Amino acid sequence: MGKYVIAGNWKMNKTPAEAVELIEAIKPLVKDATCDVVVGVPFVDLPAALEAVKGSKIGVAAQNCHWEKSGAYTGEISAEMLKAMEVGYVILGHSERRTYFGDTDVTVQKRMRAALDAGLTVILCVGEYLEQREQGITGEIVAMQTKVALGGVSEEELARVIIAYEPVWAIGTGRTATAEQANEVCAQIRDVIAGLYNAEAAKAVTIQYGGSMNAANAAELLAQSDVDGGLIGGASLKPADFATIVAAAK
Repeated sequence: MGKYVIAGNWKMNKTPAEAVELIEAIKPLVKDATCDVVVGVPFVDLPAALEAVKGSKIGVAAQNCHWEKSGAYTGEISAEMLKAMEVGYVILGHSERRTYFGDTDVTVQKRMRAALDAGLTVILCVGEYLEQREQGITGEIVAMQTKVALGGVSEEELARVIIAYEPVWAIGTGRTATAEQANEVCAQIRDVIAGLYNAEAAKAVTIQYGGSMNAANAAELLAQSDVDGGLIGGASLKPADFATIVAAAK
């Protein structure tokens, strides 16, 4: 299946100095990692994080970007700006962006296009609310989010897209999808990719699980056939826990 990628989403945590401290603590713990390791830091931490990861295996992600290259968008950051800083990754479509800040499937697709045009690798988040899972429409919701986001994305560009399945009801709640539930939806996403592209492309794409993955449950989740890594929230702020998750991604 896809290459294993463990990415931490720090959300709105850590000053630049604290970011350096955390990265310095993580670096020796993941130096022998067999998967790709990424830290998704707040915009203000990017320069410090990029400097701190030099000489290590750790990549740096921004947590969002705008779809325009420049313009009258106060408070926004463009993909071109991120690329100019040598940021490698950007997280797009996170449920917190969709829930609190008005991101839609359409604006996520526009951000995707801008990020890929700038040469970034995208971690695309998809996932359902609890009500949608209870209605039995998880597959349809996740398929639609995936299809819209990948509109206009070529098979060649798909190599720079990581998909993170994040059930919204399991983010920051302490609730986690069972390993079987996580694998089922990741497999459905892979089927969507096969339909949009082909079986080889579907096999090659990295599909992460995100939603309260932690040191205790990572091994079981990562052992699933269609789970190729994790987008880690709270546990990514704890060096030992994050390292345990990285070590489980074999």
